[in-house]
Amino acid sequence: MELSILNRQGEDTGRKISLPEDIFNVEPNDHAIYLDVKQYLANQRQGTHKAKERAEITGSTKKIKRQKGTGTARAGSIKSPVFRGGGRIFGPRPRDYGFKVNKKTKTLARKSALSYKAKEDNITVLEQFNFDNPKTKDFITFLNGLDLVDRKTLYVVPETDKNLYLSSKNVKNSKVVLADSLNTYEVLHCDKLIISEKSLEKIKNNLGGTK
Repeated sequence: MELSILNRQGEDTGRKISLPEDIFNVEPNDHAIYLDVKQYLANQRQGTHKAKERAEITGSTKKIKRQKGTGTARAGSIKSPVFRGGGRIFGPRPRDYGFKVNKKTKTLARKSALSYKAKEDNITVLEQFNFDNPKTKDFITFLNGLDLVDRKTLYVVPETDKNLYLSSKNVKNSKVVLADSLNTYEVLHCDKLIISEKSLEKIKNNLGGTK
């Protein structure tokens, strides 16, 4: 699959680039995508929820009433879950929601997501460029040139570009990511995937592309 390389203004440079067939034109595996996205979302959860159980409640340990003769159930502690202010029964505890997904499955999921975008014609390749200063206005002008202001965009760069990152930070529905950090969820979540020319090489190295 060949795509035209565009410049910063969204104009065709006259050059073309071939997308690796074994990355951008594979048979998508929906189950691999499901597992990779599920793991990504699970890793976003902090898992810091906590409720106090009866052993952690502050209160007297004195038996609050006699065992027999009251006509009501036995009660041995004011910290019992059956009383207001008592501990919670089987309350949530801090935990890690992460789980393991095999490396080959994750690679297949990323290839599947990229193949979906390629089939939908939602990939744009740009020549490499830099912002001289961190200006949101410049980034909006850049999106205007590509006619992508009102669409969710994911811009993939080969290395950290502080000016580009800061310029895009306050723009709604736009995100800049490193090629090394490209993940299935963000690829599928965007409407348009913008890849810089140099980023394609990194994606090819990371996912084992050969063409």
